[in-house]
Amino acid sequence: MTKEEIIEGIKKGDSRSLSKAITLAESSLESKQELALQIIEHFGPQKDTLRIGITGAPGVGKSTFIESVGVGFLQDPTRKIAVLSIDPSSEISQGSILGDKTRMNQLSSMDGVYIRPSASGNNLGGVAKNTRLAILLCEAAGYNTIFIESVGVGQNETEISKLSDLFILLISPGGGDELQGIKRGIMEVADIIVINKADGNNKHQAQITAKEYSMALHLKPKNKNQWIPKIIIASAYKKNGIQSFIKKCLDFDDHIKNQWKQLNREEQMTYWAKKNIQYLLLSKVDRYNEKINLGIEKGVLPERLARDILE
Repeated sequence: MTKEEIIEGIKKGDSRSLSKAITLAESSLESKQELALQIIEHFGPQKDTLRIGITGAPGVGKSTFIESVGVGFLQDPTRKIAVLSIDPSSEISQGSILGDKTRMNQLSSMDGVYIRPSASGNNLGGVAKNTRLAILLCEAAGYNTIFIESVGVGQNETEISKLSDLFILLISPGGGDELQGIKRGIMEVADIIVINKADGNNKHQAQITAKEYSMALHLKPKNKNQWIPKIIIASAYKKNGIQSFIKKCLDFDDHIKNQWKQLNREEQMTYWAKKNIQYLLLSKVDRYNEKINLGIEKGVLPERLARDILE
């Protein structure tokens, strides 16, 4: 497909054209990435969208939760939903299963939905290197509600908050206590904390966990956006708490529909500009492999070796 054909296809809502454009953005070839950038620049920024980042430890139920929430959002006929799910890549084979779409059978069969799994590659932070470009392409295609599902992450992996307007942290019942809730890192940047899997024998524990985190939130300074973080108890499997969660998302969207939303996205653009400069510099490291290997053989400290090579 030519650039012009992809652009026309995206205008018409053709998911195949959108997938082709995202594939170009994810390519390691500079020429293909440049083509993707030209496609994005053709459409320009789309401001009336809501980007929702969702993260949590492995097994907390992110995919099931996104499906339940997505189905709920689609009760509003003006909503078009894109789900960008990031799967971890193997350190050994560099491959990824990319199976999150199979966990969203109901959502993937509905109109106005686009689901795209991507591999994290060697990128840290829970997202893929070019997830941001995929978001922009989905918005260009008319998807006004974008879910970004990170890989299962730990406490200080907060990069997904640099891609989203609204940052959601999913926690399992019993996933921590009040002390855990006041630790720095991912807790302090979450806009909504969801205690998921609150069903069966987990109901009581979920209430305890929610109370402990609620107490912890009172000890935190206000978020920069002046939004007071919320705690939701939910069961994606039983569809409990989903409508309450959606209402909080809409409340948040109304809250930031002022200068803050634009400022936040400008700050994110600055962050990713610097990040991409780092990527470009790291891509040039391969040319120094021989010097690195020789230096290590001679017992030179890595820190000293790096300084010597760059001087």
